[in-house]
Amino acid sequence: MTLPKLVTIVEMGARDGLQNEHALIATTDKIRYIDLLSQTGLRWIEATSFVSPNAIPQLADAAEVFTAIKKAPGVRYPVLVPNMKGYARARGAGADAIAVFTAASERFTKRNINMTIDESLATFRDVVVAAKGDGVWVRGYVSTAFGSPFGDTVTPAMVVEVSRKLLEMGCDELSIGDTIGVGVPSQVDELTPALLRVVPLDRLAYHFHDTRGTALANLYAALQHGVHIFDSSAGGLGGCPYAPGATGNVGTEDVLYMLQGMGIETGIDIDKVRAASRFIRGVLDHELTSKAFQAMEAAEARAAAS
Repeated sequence: MTLPKLVTIVEMGARDGLQNEHALIATTDKIRYIDLLSQTGLRWIEATSFVSPNAIPQLADAAEVFTAIKKAPGVRYPVLVPNMKGYARARGAGADAIAVFTAASERFTKRNINMTIDESLATFRDVVVAAKGDGVWVRGYVSTAFGSPFGDTVTPAMVVEVSRKLLEMGCDELSIGDTIGVGVPSQVDELTPALLRVVPLDRLAYHFHDTRGTALANLYAALQHGVHIFDSSAGGLGGCPYAPGATGNVGTEDVLYMLQGMGIETGIDIDKVRAASRFIRGVLDHELTSKAFQAMEAAEARAAAS
């Protein structure tokens, strides 16, 4: 078994993390949060989403946030776009990297964006073609790759087929998501080789939610196949407004703690990520779920008290 020597983390806290928060967060706090994340060594920070403000009111200030954040040298700030209207808004704000999203579950896609999978792909094809014409980097998300919140069956073949279509339309990278956190390592072992027959290794990422505590185990299973791009969220923030019961993404601190303990490089300062998490925790009305964040904060408090 040869594990990757270097792993790329795509930070989800500012978009996938905050979109699931019920209490509206001040635009200035979002900007400060992203600026803190920009100081950590992260090279990919998904900043916001240019969806309809009616769909996700929390991200209605997408343009204001994106134009105000301090863009750190060497850091890319992808934004989620649902259609050509969202793409135009994103480009107007200066975005040079975008993400489009569909799913492997028909029922989830219907509930999420009121389209079939094929209809969603047709919509995103125009966006991707426009983006590639503009020299914009494009990521494609495949949600519900390990199970649907609405009971319909999702097979590896279904995930591979959607992934193939996204690549063919021009996506530069694919992120395969366990949206509701039901996956287990044996599923990762089954799906990954099938995906790698279609998706080049350097263009494959995984997006694990930790709803049932299996995210790190799934991430380790993917590492064993050579996968070296993973999504995570500072403090473990996140969830999906359209997936009942889905809780946060795997915590960035948890991923960093594990990878650093295994001698795998990321280029990211875990203490600076904790500082960003500590800031956003002070803004929110609840604690963060990242186990490494909780443990390190507690240890620091004990040391300060002794």
